[in-house]
Amino acid sequence: MRLRSARAALLGAALLVTLASAPASAATGQFRYDYVTAEGYQATGFLNSPPSEQCLDLPGVGQDNPQPAHSPKNRTDATATVFAEAGCQGNYFTLRPHTGGVSERLKVRSVVFS
Repeated sequence: MRLRSARAALLGAALLVTLASAPASAATGQFRYDYVTAEGYQATGFLNSPPSEQCLDLPGVGQDNPQPAHSPKNRTDATATVFAEAGCQGNYFTLRPHTGGVSERLKVRSVVFS
């Protein structure tokens, strides 16, 4: 009986180690967006091969910048859900993989890829 319990425990531990060491998945491609810097300059931000299933606040449109980003373009192989607020909060819009851009009217501050 103890041999079976030891085997089961060993198998369970091996499975946990294997799962824990597996690399996190990521969307392949680029996500782009436009924004106005805190100093008033036009800029383009991008995320290259961003991680999947993780909320990402968009660089350049954080708390020090009162204006959100706009015109997101999802050129990754994953679905991108963009949010009006940081921390993937507020209104959201879903962008299909490999799509063109969305109009300048869509204001965003965070994104998650699935």
